[in-house]
Amino acid sequence: MPDAEKAGFRFPSAFTILFVLILIVAGLTWVIPAGQYARVPSEALGRDVPVAGSYAVAEANPQGLADILLAPIAGFYDPASYAANAIDVALFVLVIGGFIGVVTATGAIDAGIKRAMIRAKGREGWMIPFLMALFALGGTTYGMAEETLAFYLILIPVMIAAGYDALVGVAIILLGAGVGVLGSTINAFSTVIASDAAGISFADGMPLRLIILALCWSVTVAFVMRYAARVKADPSRSLVFDRKAANEAHFLQAGDVAGGFSGLQKGVLVLFALTFAVMIWGVSTGGWWMAEMSALFLAAAIVIGLVARLGEARLVESFVAGARDLLGVALIIGLARGIVVVMDAGRITDTVLHSAELGVTGLLQTAFILVVWWIDVGLSFLVPSTSGLAVLSMPILAPVADFAGVKRELVVTAFATASGVVNLITPTSAVVMGGLAIGRVPYDRWLRFVWPLLLALTVILMALLALAVRFGGAT
Repeated sequence: MPDAEKAGFRFPSAFTILFVLILIVAGLTWVIPAGQYARVPSEALGRDVPVAGSYAVAEANPQGLADILLAPIAGFYDPASYAANAIDVALFVLVIGGFIGVVTATGAIDAGIKRAMIRAKGREGWMIPFLMALFALGGTTYGMAEETLAFYLILIPVMIAAGYDALVGVAIILLGAGVGVLGSTINAFSTVIASDAAGISFADGMPLRLIILALCWSVTVAFVMRYAARVKADPSRSLVFDRKAANEAHFLQAGDVAGGFSGLQKGVLVLFALTFAVMIWGVSTGGWWMAEMSALFLAAAIVIGLVARLGEARLVESFVAGARDLLGVALIIGLARGIVVVMDAGRITDTVLHSAELGVTGLLQTAFILVVWWIDVGLSFLVPSTSGLAVLSMPILAPVADFAGVKRELVVTAFATASGVVNLITPTSAVVMGGLAIGRVPYDRWLRFVWPLLLALTVILMALLALAVRFGGAT
């Protein structure tokens, strides 16, 4: 158990952390001057983009008590700030919970886990690099993020049954997909949209991003495997050891497996796997998003319930009970988006960006790219959406790079990597807070676990960016 908890201190819950952040941001709207850039429509990006050099002071709109209380509600649906809306993600989480509830009621997941553990005995550790490679592939190609929320309730029981803990399951998904987004190659929501906003081809800078992806993925996998091996050898060294019994009871729900692994249960698992395969196909090639994915899992829950002959009453009860288990996660997602609502309403987002623009003007080449990286780190805490931050920052920072003698592709890479690092931990991200809530991993334990990795990734990224400027990144 952490020393702070031994002394009687209890780290605040995710709800408290996020509400305090709303209070802080609302307070900043009374201190930071309001301002806005002029914006012009971009056909390529499909939205308005800021114009460099057009920043002007705007009428202040400090956020008061009523705005603070409305922020979590507006985080779900705010007509004035579509980018902050979270209702689609929250509903997706609830439907996923219902789907998992129905599959769990068939006993197929528990039976499948037990069979998989028998076959993988002695080789459980190799699941980690294999799974993290799959998630990283999704992250680097199509920006796999919210979609990962569907995998926590499947993977965490497998990791616990293999002798690890819930934190290992969370790390495989969150760090796996996250490091893929960090090293985005053809990710439309990161490097592609950022390159378009910067006025360059997304292929520019690809060799450097491939090196970043390979190196950072290797370091991340080694980090997770080291922790997993330590937990397997001595469960008391788990950062969530005090929750071990509760997590086992929650994730390893007893199914009716007295008769072994039945043909019916195998059929349910085939449908289960097929559902996720269809989801990945739909997102990567069919243009699907939350509504389509929610409909898919709703239909799959009904089909599986009918195939397993649960009956109408048990099917509905299982679906509602599963959705109820993830209600807290859905509320956290809306609360996290409320922070963005307050910033936009207080008109301080552009002021922060303008300060960044002034901060990099006149710097030498290496200093410029490293400062840009840290600026993107700071902005990513305020704007966790990679596409939103790309559209906001690239039209401003990319032209400044021309005056510094740095290629715009390096500014894009700095943005992608900085945003990727921050989105492994930022409490303003629905993906981070939602994943931790599903995995029942307190936010402070996650920070304690991941900080050495963040330090290592930061050193690697800054070194590669500095070398890139020296060997071909200058204009």
